[in-house]
Amino acid sequence: MPPIYYSFFVPALFVWLWSTGFIGAKYGLPYAEPFTLLLIRMLLTLVPLAILAVAMKSRWPGWRGAGHLAITGLLVQGTYLGGVFYAIDQGMPSGLVSLIVGLQPLVTALAAVLILRESVAGRQWLGLVMGLAGVALVLAEKLGSGANGGSFSPVTILWAGLSLIGISLGTVYQKRFGTGVDLISGTMIQYTAAAAFFAIGAFTLETRHIEWTVQFSLALGWLVFGLSVSAILILMWLIRRGAASQVASLFYLVPPVTALEAFILFNERLGPLAIAGGVVAVAGVALVVTGGPRPLNR
Repeated sequence: MPPIYYSFFVPALFVWLWSTGFIGAKYGLPYAEPFTLLLIRMLLTLVPLAILAVAMKSRWPGWRGAGHLAITGLLVQGTYLGGVFYAIDQGMPSGLVSLIVGLQPLVTALAAVLILRESVAGRQWLGLVMGLAGVALVLAEKLGSGANGGSFSPVTILWAGLSLIGISLGTVYQKRFGTGVDLISGTMIQYTAAAAFFAIGAFTLETRHIEWTVQFSLALGWLVFGLSVSAILILMWLIRRGAASQVASLFYLVPPVTALEAFILFNERLGPLAIAGGVVAVAGVALVVTGGPRPLNR
């Protein structure tokens, strides 16, 4: 395939697909509790993946490799999705959740220093400060404006923060321990681990009641095929091809795309302070991206 396919089309497709995950959660959560919805999503996703695994004669890793994949699944799927869905379920606007999780490149860059021994330039540390300051501005406006998106508790921020940590560590862990694994079988193992995690949450914390409306069914279908199958396979493929920090750079494009979608679909509005904070946060992440961490000699 031509180089532009890899350099532009695939990353652009991933950014769009990933942004719709926040929208799908917003549509589906009124009809099911977070862990219950995520459990069904994981179980349904395993069906097409199993068909693909058989059709493509996927190779399966040994027990050690499967263990690493299970840990990645608990981080990238369990912790990340659980945090996002609970934050949205508790009233946090989907655009704001996306912005907080969009700080992933900053956290990933720090984790890569410790785990992958990548160096971080001075401008990237500046980007880290800018990213955190930008999100602080958005939160200051949202928490101080009950009529315009402040209908969530400050505790809800912890769910979004947990999600951020999970996806960041999961990206680095996948790059460190999961680059040589078959994409289909590896993803199946990750989803199986995540399903077990969500099952524990659903059976211990929730009623597991579901309203099978048309809206819920459509949202669930998109979350399964658009996100859990398509977007995650693209993400794992991109992680395999590039440095962890470079792959994470795609996530700084997700918040503005999600904010636009949330404005069109749910009329989620940002005031001047929140808009300024979003711009500062995205600019900070851009500094991390363009700083170009370099692997040190081992």
